[in-house]
Order: sequence, then structure tokens, then C-alpha cells
Amino acid sequence: MKLVTFTVDGTTKIGAVKNEGVIDLAKVDSALAIDMLALLEGGDELMSLAKKAAASGEVHYRLRDVKLEAPVLKPGKILAIGMNYAKHADEARKLGVTVPDKQLWFNKQTTCVNGPYDGIDLPKVSDKLDYEAELALVIGKRCRHVSVEDASSVIAGYMICNDVSVRDWQMHTTTFTMGKSFDTHGPMGPCLVTADEIEDPHTLDLKCFVNGELRQSSNTSDLIANCYDQIAYLSAAFTLEPGDILVTGTPSGVGIAMNPPQFLKLGDVVRCEVEKLGFIENTVVAEK
Repeated sequence: MKLVTFTVDGTTKIGAVKNEGVIDLAKVDSALAIDMLALLEGGDELMSLAKKAAASGEVHYRLRDVKLEAPVLKPGKILAIGMNYAKHADEARKLGVTVPDKQLWFNKQTTCVNGPYDGIDLPKVSDKLDYEAELALVIGKRCRHVSVEDASSVIAGYMICNDVSVRDWQMHTTTFTMGKSFDTHGPMGPCLVTADEIEDPHTLDLKCFVNGELRQSSNTSDLIANCYDQIAYLSAAFTLEPGDILVTGTPSGVGIAMNPPQFLKLGDVVRCEVEKLGFIENTVVAEK
């Protein structure tokens, strides 16, 4: 399924995409008059109801007539890994950043969540705005001490994330969190593509364009720590819960590493694509 959170006539709902339309799951089954987080927390029982509703074939809205929101509006955690593609790690070294030999994780505060086609703010306090196209995965089951071999069983699905970064603020602290968590700097979506539709998340092409210019181009086969390694590592320390989002790393080609650096400006359009997941596209706007 391609699950979405969408707003129509002032009401936000969950649905399933079919062709160029949206099935309103609650209109098919009143038990699904919930948000995406509640659907994930409901486990296999609610997910099977959603699959049945999605299979009904009854399309209620055209995609162009609804506003797509971030699939999970209020995740418990957003965790992102740094320097997880070898060439991007090389970029970081050239900028004087120490690349650790362990997985390097940081938080994006959940208030950064943004829709797949909404504007991203150029901060009042910085002009060092940068893009990072990434594959994100969404946890579907409460879990701890998950083995690499079992990790796929706790993934609800996948989506695209732009890990928007304010580079000077990122370096205010070794945790990176300040520069990764500005409001609007976590556009995600457009759908939560359920795990059964992605046979292998480690064979997906990933691209990022700025104003139509290709800036990043790679494949998730180049991840240093793959999706399953990441889940095993994190769950060794703490519980992962339904709706938690893991942002799995960005490849080389970020703006700060260009010569000279190319930071985002007002009006720039950033498009992030991941094979089989679609694309998100966001315009840089002035912070209100």
C-alpha cells in the first residue's frame, strides 16, 4: 500500500493512494477514522483492516484535490545517521569533520516535520541552508534488541526525507541537533510505502535536484550501515516504537561541499527522489 495523510475540506485523514486518487480509509471502515500513528500502533489487526479498505477500490478524492501532509505527523522520535555513504564521509573529512568508526546518530526534533510539498524556511539567523536527500524508514512494531536478521520484520514502510540542515548551527554542538531541527526542516513523504512493496530497500536509486540541476545521485546499496544494521544498533540501547522515523543517510553532493559552497536561497526548488517511493519537492521561503 501507499498510505498517506491528507487534508481535505479542513479535515486531516489517512488514506491509500490508487492511481491518481485517494481512498479515504475511514469512509470504508469507521475503525480507521484515526491518524497514521494510531494505525501503526494498532499493529497487524488495524493494518489488515487498512489493506482490506484499500483493496475496496473505491476512490473518494483525486490526488490533485487534496493536500498531502507528512505521513506521520507526530512521530515519537526522528533519528538520523550522519556520514553513512562513503563519498559523503570523504566530503565531511575535507571540511574538517571527524568521521567516527561507529554509527553517528543525532535527533531531529519532531517539530521539524513538514509536508512533502510544503515550503522550507530560510532561517532568519542563517544563510547556510543545505539539502540532504535520504531514504527514511518507519518503525511498525515496538521492539528492543532486534537482530540484523530480524530487523526487516519491524519496519512498517519507507518514505523520502530531506534532512534539511543549517550548516553553521549544525556545528554549534557535536550532536548536530541544533542545525538539523529548525521548524519545517523535515519534509517527508509523499507516501508511506508499506514494506511488502519494497523487496529490498538496499537497491534503490536516490537523487536530489536543485532548480532542476542534479546535485546528488547514488543508490542505497552504497549505505555503510544498511537499514537493518541501523535498527540492530539503535535497539541495543533503547526501545523503538511504532511511528519512529529513522533517516538513513545522504550521499555525496551536498551544497556545503561544493567549490565554492552552494547554499539554498529564497525561491530555490529542491526535489528529492527515491526509486519506487516517488518524490518530494519543496521551495525555499522566508521564515515567517
